[in-house]
Amino acid sequence: MKLAIVGGGSTYTPELVDGFIRLQRELPIEELVLVDSDPTRLELVGAVSRRMLAKAGHAARLLTTDDLVAGVSEADAVLIQLRVGGQDAREQDESWPHEVDCIGQETTGPGGLAKALRTVPVVLRIADVVRRHAKPDAWIVDFTNPVGIVTRALLQAGHRAVGLCNVAIGFQRRFAEEAGVEPDRVALAHVGLNHLTWERGVFIDGVDRLPEALETRVGELADTVELAPALLAQLGVIPSYYLRYYYAHDEVLHEQRHNDTRAAEVRAIENDLLGLYADPRVDTKPEILGKRGGAFYSEAAIELLIAIRGGTDQPRVVNLRNDGVLPFLPDDHVIEVPARHIDGRFVAEPVAALPDDISGLIGAVAGYERLALDAAIGGGRDRVLRAMRAHPLVLQHERAEKLTDLLLAANSRFLEWA
Repeated sequence: MKLAIVGGGSTYTPELVDGFIRLQRELPIEELVLVDSDPTRLELVGAVSRRMLAKAGHAARLLTTDDLVAGVSEADAVLIQLRVGGQDAREQDESWPHEVDCIGQETTGPGGLAKALRTVPVVLRIADVVRRHAKPDAWIVDFTNPVGIVTRALLQAGHRAVGLCNVAIGFQRRFAEEAGVEPDRVALAHVGLNHLTWERGVFIDGVDRLPEALETRVGELADTVELAPALLAQLGVIPSYYLRYYYAHDEVLHEQRHNDTRAAEVRAIENDLLGLYADPRVDTKPEILGKRGGAFYSEAAIELLIAIRGGTDQPRVVNLRNDGVLPFLPDDHVIEVPARHIDGRFVAEPVAALPDDISGLIGAVAGYERLALDAAIGGGRDRVLRAMRAHPLVLQHERAEKLTDLLLAANSRFLEWA
């Protein structure tokens, strides 16, 4: 198998390599190609990745290149992990919305819109190269945020693509550890849009353990997502951490205004990691990488690739077309739910009807996402303003006008039409 990683110079790539080493029997990779436009990062990440493979006795040949065509040529799968503009752009996403009393976050709210506008055109250009040069049946696995919007852009353009997030696998691994069972014995009733999801059931060997957990340790569960126990008790579900931006917006805004940005924290961690990667003695995944974010990403990616290759029929949580699963959304919208890979495509598991408060929020954010994708592809201030105003964290027209101006001022260099 040839796997290409676009954005392979990411400091997170050694986490993936560590996963490939640990699960090499389940996913035999003969050739791994890291593609990146940053020569310094590519050299450092490529070198430590080679040392890791060599120490583990993994037979894969690892190549690095800044040539996208060469990197994806004849690939069986292409994983895309990009941050257009890097941590500097992320820091902007997390800062300028505060001027209008709105949270700053790189996937949610105004900052998420900025990231979508920067990212979608770049990913679509990469995908066109993949379509021309990778194997005809190659899959694109998107881990580039905002995953839901980016995945829908890929599917809308006719690409063979699926979106991946680590939120669900993080919950699954945590519940498995707490129950003292293997992760594959835990199945989640996970539903929503990317970074807007709820766990409606936690099934261990087919038995839903969530009601009991909410009854006996709701405070502990609430602490894991930093939300009020009363909220979880009333909803009867566990919202993802990203729901804090909705259910506790003002609290999060206060925290953000009095703390360093996450971008600043990650930038410092990345600098430390690059220093370690430059050390020829480092041939294992550094412990500090765990602070980088993206826990269990390697396991999620590998499980997905194994499913694509026909190695398992267990459901995996992915981002895919709705196709009637959530009847209140258009068929072509992208949702995040468990799905099985069957006959060359992902098929979502059935989802029970949602309560109005959850379906209403999903519907509102989905409307924003559709307008955001329209703005990312079509460009123009008017499209950006419509998407901005549609987001449930914005809504007010005057606020949307100000946020749109701030977004364009911070991102004009990334937008060809601006």
